[in-house]
Amino acid sequence: MKKIIFLLSILFINLSFAQNSILQSGPMVGYCEMKEAVIWLQTNKNATIKVEYSTTDNPSKVFHSENYTSSKEVGYTYHIILDQLQPGKKYKYTVFIDNKKIILPYETSFSSKKLWEWRKDAPDFTIAFGSCMYINEPELDRPGKPYGSGYTIFESIAKKNPDIMIWGGDNTYLRESDWDSKTGIYHRNTHSRSIKEIQPLLAKTQNFAIWDDHDYGPDNSDRSFYNKQSTQKAFKDFWANKYYGMNPNQNEGVFSTFTWGDAQFFLIDGRFFRSPEARITGAKTMLGTTQFEWLIDALSASEASFKIVVIGGQILNTVLDSENYSHFPEEKEKLLQEITANKIKGIFFLSGDRHFAEMSMLPRNNSYPIYDWTVSPLTSGVASQKVLSEDNKYKVPGSAFVQHNFGTISFLGNQENRQMKLTLFDANGSELWNKTILKKELQ
Repeated sequence: MKKIIFLLSILFINLSFAQNSILQSGPMVGYCEMKEAVIWLQTNKNATIKVEYSTTDNPSKVFHSENYTSSKEVGYTYHIILDQLQPGKKYKYTVFIDNKKIILPYETSFSSKKLWEWRKDAPDFTIAFGSCMYINEPELDRPGKPYGSGYTIFESIAKKNPDIMIWGGDNTYLRESDWDSKTGIYHRNTHSRSIKEIQPLLAKTQNFAIWDDHDYGPDNSDRSFYNKQSTQKAFKDFWANKYYGMNPNQNEGVFSTFTWGDAQFFLIDGRFFRSPEARITGAKTMLGTTQFEWLIDALSASEASFKIVVIGGQILNTVLDSENYSHFPEEKEKLLQEITANKIKGIFFLSGDRHFAEMSMLPRNNSYPIYDWTVSPLTSGVASQKVLSEDNKYKVPGSAFVQHNFGTISFLGNQENRQMKLTLFDANGSELWNKTILKKELQ
């Protein structure tokens, strides 16, 4: 009998390993609402996937998703809807591949959105933020020193236990071998998403993303990029935002918004509508008319205490020879004028791309100052130390760091003392800098 039990145990372990080998990357927690959440994952061939889940306070009552299959057309990615949630609950979940339970060495959990309005103060919560994630692939990288390093930064982020992770663009770096074909584009997204260090963060934290030039196309690419429909399709397949653009049938842009607690996040597309910098005639735009008007409408209509606008390049830096909004002076001025004219409170910009971190603050007459916090890079190469001497007249002294980093924003306190605590960390999770901004300072 012992021999039979031993053999059955070995068989079970072998079957578990076999199913785990089909799992390419994930699971990843996408958006979470009061009644619905999505779990993303990728396999390396078609399989039948389902997810079982239960609340931590009643683990015996198990819910399960529908069965999902995929195809090579979408890179064997899955967006699994969990639609039997209750507000304000923490859930543990388990993935099954072809009816075999996948055993993972890290936590797989998520929390549904709390129902707090008209009942109590806004809940405390924390988001993490970073940009510029380069994962080496020597066969296809440029010769010389590897551009990516320090992948354990994702483990450091996971240890901070953020409720949400926002990926601030350049979340993968398309190479010369990639952006010309769907095969290359899906290969690059698969390769970047599959490293082991990132999996624990994906599995227990809501993940939202914007894109910038390197996950959109070539370096500094704009609306003229001929293959942007393919990269847009891949972005939708590999991320699990709530929606993308104004009209999904038109497939124009990946901008969107979501709320958590008393904050609303506006995920901006700085590439799809961007006019070429070399073009002499015509209006200079980064956002495009449709996205610009949507953003002002959404900001004006928002009742959130904090309105966090997430975008790839810097908004406030005054230095022109960098990746920032100063290349589009008329649209930049129009955006700031619209914020003032519509008396929009609580604006805060969160940006990436620059391969170093800094905060800029724009003082305004008869209104609150506007901040732009740049957090970059995660694992890609860092900028030259020369950026520390850039003549950005709005730079907050002591906020600039040239090294791998990530940031967190904690939304804390009761209604009277609500605040954002910003903290910048190095790759090991040690604090570099912090700043607290009170809600009343943004009114």
